[in-house]
Amino acid sequence: MARADDLILFVQVVESGSFSKVAELNSLTNSVVSKRIARLEEDLGVQLLFRTTRKLTLSEAGKVLYQGAKNVKQATIEAIDAVSGYGESVTGHVKMSVPTISGDLLLADAVAEFCSLHPGMTVDMSLENSFVDLVEEGYDLVIRTGYLEDSSLIARHILDSQWVICAAPAYIRRFGQPVVPEELVGHNCLQYAYQTTGASEWEFKKANGTYIVKVSGNFSTDNATALRKAALGGYGLAYVPRCLVYHDILQGDLIDVFPDLVGKKLGVYAVYPFTRQPPQKIRLLIEHIRERYLAIKEYF
Repeated sequence: MARADDLILFVQVVESGSFSKVAELNSLTNSVVSKRIARLEEDLGVQLLFRTTRKLTLSEAGKVLYQGAKNVKQATIEAIDAVSGYGESVTGHVKMSVPTISGDLLLADAVAEFCSLHPGMTVDMSLENSFVDLVEEGYDLVIRTGYLEDSSLIARHILDSQWVICAAPAYIRRFGQPVVPEELVGHNCLQYAYQTTGASEWEFKKANGTYIVKVSGNFSTDNATALRKAALGGYGLAYVPRCLVYHDILQGDLIDVFPDLVGKKLGVYAVYPFTRQPPQKIRLLIEHIRERYLAIKEYF
């Protein structure tokens, strides 16, 4: 019968693509790693890997075993994490992706603070709005605003993000303030390209749900900071998450045109690959991020 530790070693070899890297990771010699993989192949009666001087390639049997052996490795990690007390030191590396607005607003500081609180932790955080493939691209955690469709992922709801329509006082003085959403068709509507419903389809509340007003304008961008600057410059109306312009509205630099009518509200989620028990470092990082969001929930 194949030994669990050999299965875990096999997964490490597949994921690193190198016997020497696995040997270094486990403080073993290359020959020991090679012998243990050979022992695994002998126990199972199949060849798992084809080895050349340049790379390792999985056989068909190896591919099948890898899918199952990953669960053995993950179950081992989960079992260790499950009995690790929250007061214990947290170590390891996390690769994560966060949206640009929240990244600039609070996540860069929150994640750097988490690393400071846990000296054994390192985090690689990318800021991007496209929904990355967690498994394929090797992400441990993603913060996203929107909808979750992939059932192989777990999402923890943090809070909801309300959208607003705003314009600079200079724009309102020049072109007037629309009284009802339908009047937007006569205005220059600045468009944010990263939207699930379409940049030119603005959503509003009605008695029994929501409806869409199709707008148009001379400026569209996938960068939230650029859109905010265009609105502050008085060039048109912008449809954006409230957190992006919270201080601008508070200071009077932008006017919330329809404070009670905008229908777009999206959940902010912490998303990670499906596991029965997420690693302790992920649990603690999510909780830390959640607390930072809730500390400024009025922005959203």
